[in-house]
Amino acid sequence: MTTPSGPRPGARKRIVDTAFRLFYARGPRGVGVDTIIDEAGVAKASFYKHFPRKDDLVLAYLDEVDRTWLGQLRACARAAGDHPAEQLVGMFDALHSAARREGYHGCAFINSAAEASPGSEVHARSVDHKRLVRAWVTDLARRAGAADPEGLARQLTVLLDGGLSAGVLDADPEVAASARSAAAVLVAAACPPARASTP
Repeated sequence: MTTPSGPRPGARKRIVDTAFRLFYARGPRGVGVDTIIDEAGVAKASFYKHFPRKDDLVLAYLDEVDRTWLGQLRACARAAGDHPAEQLVGMFDALHSAARREGYHGCAFINSAAEASPGSEVHARSVDHKRLVRAWVTDLARRAGAADPEGLARQLTVLLDGGLSAGVLDADPEVAASARSAAAVLVAAACPPARASTP
């Protein structure tokens, strides 16, 4: 069954889903367009209609990672409680889930940025993602009553990125628990006790 707009959305989704799987496992540079076309089961003309350049597909992949990872962070933050201070610590549960996933290769944005030239669209998209996450964490820190919300957000996002990397380099999914414990110490020190406790 096709949608009213025809088979294009199906083809595009197959291409992006295939790219998501292959780019995350091997890195964008490690996967050729022909491999994606073959594994997605689309015609070459259809591929280039949706993605005239390989970088267009890499950007679509990063957009998908952005939606997925931010969704996981926000869901774990909400699950930790209603207070922003609890949510600042709870978001680290997303790191715990990610590091335990089969085929875990760390942060897709860090990996893609490492392959891209500074100033390129792919590098810029990776930087934008990190800024977006930090802005969200800064807002939580501000609502938690942190004296220096920007400083706390920077500490927590550096800890989050470090946890994403260490989960791969150390091959130890328990590194996420260490990152969460460190986050709890940082949040407790930065937020007033009355504001950091559960209402």
